[in-house]
Amino acid sequence: MLKIWGRKNSINVQKVLWACGELGLTYDRIDAGMAFGVNNTPEYRAMNPNGLVPVINDDGFILWESHAIVRYLARRHGTGTLWPADDRCAADADRWMDWYNTTLWPDLRPVFWNLVRTPPEKRDMALVKSCLRGLTANFQILDDVLARQAYLGGSAFSMGDIPLGLAAFRWYNLDIERPEMASLDAWYARLCQRPAFQEHGMAALT
Repeated sequence: MLKIWGRKNSINVQKVLWACGELGLTYDRIDAGMAFGVNNTPEYRAMNPNGLVPVINDDGFILWESHAIVRYLARRHGTGTLWPADDRCAADADRWMDWYNTTLWPDLRPVFWNLVRTPPEKRDMALVKSCLRGLTANFQILDDVLARQAYLGGSAFSMGDIPLGLAAFRWYNLDIERPEMASLDAWYARLCQRPAFQEHGMAALT
C-alpha cells in the first residue's frame, strides 16, 4: 500500500492527499513534521535527507518533493485526467506548478507564517505588507488567465490546479484585504465543489 509521511495541516502534504483523493487511491498516512517529530529520525532522513514532508513509499519506491509526488501519482494513475492526455495541456499544468514554487510561494509563505504561526508581538508586518503586494499581483495573473479558460491546464481540472488551489484557500481565508477578482473567484468556487478538496484542502489554517 502507498505510504505517506506528513501532517495534515502542511500545504505540501495536502497537495499529495488531494491528488490521492482525486485519483481514488488508498494509502496509509503517518503523522510527521513539526509537533509530531519523526522527520528528524535517522530512519526518516534515510528516506529524505532534507528532513521535510511529505515523503511517499510506493511499493518500495521512495519519493519526496510534493510536486514531484503529485506528478508521479498523476502520470501513474491519472493519465487523461489529473495528468492531461494532451501534451500541451500537460505542459501548461506543469508550468503552473513550477510558477507556484518560483513566484507565488515566496510571497505567500511569509504572509502565512507571520499571520498564522507567529505570535502577534513577533510578526514582521513590514514583510507581510511587502509580500502582500507581490501576492496580489500574482493572483491577478491567475485571474487574467482564468478569464480565458476554466482551469490552469485548460478546460478541465488537472494537477496544475492543486498547488494553486491550496494557495487560493489561504488567500481567501487569511485576514487580509483582497481586491475583487471575478475569474479567480469563479475558479475557486469550482474547486470548492470538489469532494477531495473539501476533505484534504479546506481545513482551518494552523
